[in-house]
Amino acid sequence: MPRPDFLFLCPFSPCPLPPCLPLLLKVLMMLLLSNPTIRLLFVAQVLYMSCIIIGFTLLSLIGLQLSPFAGAATAPLALMLLATLLVVQPLSRFMQGRGRRAGLLAGAVSGTVGSLVIFAGVMLASFWLVCLGSALIGPFAASSNFFRFTAQDAVGLGDKGKAASYVLGGGVVAALIGPSLGLWSRNTLPVPFAGSFLMMAFLAFLVLAALLWLKTPASAVAATRQPGLTGTLLKRPLVRAAMAITAAGHGIMVLVMNATPLAMQFCSFGVDDTATVIQWHVLGMFLPGFLSGPLVDRFGSRRVALAGVALLLISMGLALSGVGFINFLTASVLLGAGWNLMMVAGTTLLGEAHAPEERGAAQGLMELGNGSVGAFGALASGALLTGTGWGAVNLGIVPVLAVSLLILASASLPKVRNAEEG
Repeated sequence: MPRPDFLFLCPFSPCPLPPCLPLLLKVLMMLLLSNPTIRLLFVAQVLYMSCIIIGFTLLSLIGLQLSPFAGAATAPLALMLLATLLVVQPLSRFMQGRGRRAGLLAGAVSGTVGSLVIFAGVMLASFWLVCLGSALIGPFAASSNFFRFTAQDAVGLGDKGKAASYVLGGGVVAALIGPSLGLWSRNTLPVPFAGSFLMMAFLAFLVLAALLWLKTPASAVAATRQPGLTGTLLKRPLVRAAMAITAAGHGIMVLVMNATPLAMQFCSFGVDDTATVIQWHVLGMFLPGFLSGPLVDRFGSRRVALAGVALLLISMGLALSGVGFINFLTASVLLGAGWNLMMVAGTTLLGEAHAPEERGAAQGLMELGNGSVGAFGALASGALLTGTGWGAVNLGIVPVLAVSLLILASASLPKVRNAEEG
C-alpha cells in the first residue's frame, strides 16, 4: 500500500502539518521562555534527535549493504547501544563530581567524531569503520539521556515531571526536520547516503556549540562514596520499579524500531516510506511529552506507566495484523507513545526513591538498565527478523512487559516506605 502524501511532514514541501501541532508548539515555547536552562536543553534535544533519527533510519540499511551476512545488519546500532551501556554509569558519576556541563560536552564531542567516522566508512565501503563510528556515537547517546535529569535539576519539586517531558518534547521538532535533512542530504555526494552521515556530524557539532552556553553548578551535590550503594539502591522496591518501567519501554522501542526499516525493505517499501514511518514514530515518542509530564504530576507515575504498557500492546496487535504501510505507521506511532509514557513515569518515580547525594549512582543505574536492555534489543532485532520474521519481533515484547508489570506491582506503597525507613 503506498503511503498517503499528507503523512510526509517535509518542511521543504507544501504538505500540511497536523492542525494540533502549531498550537502545541506555541504552548511549549511559552513554557520554555520561563526557564533558560530548559530552553537550551530543548534546543540540544532537537539537534541531538535530528542527528539520531538519521542514524536510526539509515544505519540498518547501510549495515545490510556492507555487512558480511544479513544477520549482522543491525550490528552498528547494537554497538552504539552497547557503548551507551558501558559509558553511562561512569559518565553519571563524572557529572556528579564535575558537573552536568562537562559530561554533556564530552558526549557531544564523541558524537561529532563518531559521525565523521561513519561518514568515512560509507565513503570507503567499510563495514568495520561504520561499526567503529556507531560505537563512538554511544557516549553521545549516553550524555543525551541526562538532558531530562539536568532539566529536573533546574526546577522545583512539583515541576519535575513537566521539566523532563518538555525537554523530551524537543523530539517533536526533530521529527519534523530530521528525516527531511537525511533525505535531502543523501545524494549530495557521489556515494549514496554519505551526505546524510556528514549531516549527522554537523548536527552533533551544533549540539556541542549549544551546550557551551549551558550554565550549571560544577557539582550540585558531592558524589557519594558509600561502598555498596548500588546494592542499597536495588533493595528499594521503588528504585526497581522505576528501572523496570524505563528499561522495558526503552528495550521494546529499540527492538521493534531497529527491525522496522529492514522489515519495510523486505516488504518492498522504499527509503522515503521508511523515513516517513520513522518520522511519525519520533512524533509518537515526543508529542505525548506535552501531556505525559503533567499527567505524572497529577495522577502519579504508576498509572501513567500502565497506560504506556497498554499502548505498547495495542502497537503489537496492529503490527501483527498486517504488513501494509498503515500498519507500520500506526504501530510505530503507538510504540513511540508507549515509550514516552513509560520513560517519563519511570524517570519521575526514580527521583522519589533516592537522596540528593545518591543522584549520580541512581541515575547511572537507571541508564545502565536502559542501555543493557536496549543493546540486547538492537542485537536481537536483526537476528529475530531474518531468522523468524516480523511477527516474532513483535511477540518478543510480551515477556518483557510481563516482567516489568510484576516488578511494578511488587513496589506497593507500604513496602516502599519500609525500605526507605530501613
